[in-house]
Amino acid sequence: MRAPWARGRELATVDVTVMGAGIFGLCIAYVCASRGARVRVIETHGIGAGSSGGIVGALSPHTPENWNDKKQFQLESLMMAGPFWEAVDALSELSSGYGRVGRLQGVADERALTLAQERAANAETLWQGHAEWHVVRANSENPWLPPSPCGWMIHDTLSARLHPKRACESLAGAIRALGGEIIIGDGTTRGQVIWATGHQGLQDLSQALNRPVGVGIKGQALLVNHDASGLPQMFIDGLHLIPHDDGTTAIGSTSEREYDAPDTTDAQLDAVHARAIAAVPALQTAPIIARWAGVRPRAKSRAPMLGRWPGRQGHFIANGGFKIGFGMAPKVAQIIADLVLDGRDVIPDSFRVEASL
Repeated sequence: MRAPWARGRELATVDVTVMGAGIFGLCIAYVCASRGARVRVIETHGIGAGSSGGIVGALSPHTPENWNDKKQFQLESLMMAGPFWEAVDALSELSSGYGRVGRLQGVADERALTLAQERAANAETLWQGHAEWHVVRANSENPWLPPSPCGWMIHDTLSARLHPKRACESLAGAIRALGGEIIIGDGTTRGQVIWATGHQGLQDLSQALNRPVGVGIKGQALLVNHDASGLPQMFIDGLHLIPHDDGTTAIGSTSEREYDAPDTTDAQLDAVHARAIAAVPALQTAPIIARWAGVRPRAKSRAPMLGRWPGRQGHFIANGGFKIGFGMAPKVAQIIADLVLDGRDVIPDSFRVEASL
């Protein structure tokens, strides 16, 4: 049986050029190559050089309520993630760091508890039995728990984590194993061209269409030497704490609309670190291994921007995965490959390029 992202023609004869070696570009190139397409990836700087080369890697769902196409798409992509990354890592013989470890969130008060219980009931229907949203008692003796003033916490079993930079490297290895070509620097496009060029791509598209279609939002994060591998990730008052499988823990991130330098860290990251320690004192003695900053692409529609480039025959866009790109990427790659290789357009209306115009 063929994997769901590899469905379509048995042997594609289409040449595909993917511009950009971030998570969207690499996943699309991998799926196209899996379907038999001759794939070339062109990247200016390096594998995962932009926001996809970060250190956080939270693959988490939106809340199970007010259901829409975006949340359904995300659910389907998160459910694809396990077999997707298993296949990628097997081909590349590298580790993406993927693990469906779940997520913990504290409950602030009685009102928040009622809302969490309502969402738990919703998840039984909306998540279709694929995962659960539990409201459980917090064990105050456990050092790896989110603050929970009322003694309850949320544990969902849908959330997962991976290591962004390692995931990009694993994808690159899988693409090469399938006969694909990755060019770092200048290269010549051939065949169908897919633009997955992050926040710079949103700027270029805005200029080409003479209207704003999205912006870049800077984020800062850090990596500490604290081994909580195998434990659930945590979401605490806007912060993600992600235990990676290599014995490190990522903490992030900021969301900065205005910034002077796109790739430098500053006191805002120090404040993030302090908040994480206040919430989880076990992090107090964990040495900082790395500090990271990058600019993430956010489309005007606040959803991924997918589809044909208006007015450019044979050119396509895959961009705008702000904060949810890694979780959305397997499904994004599937439907872009459907469009480019088979001419089958199943892009949700809210994801279309036109939604950001």
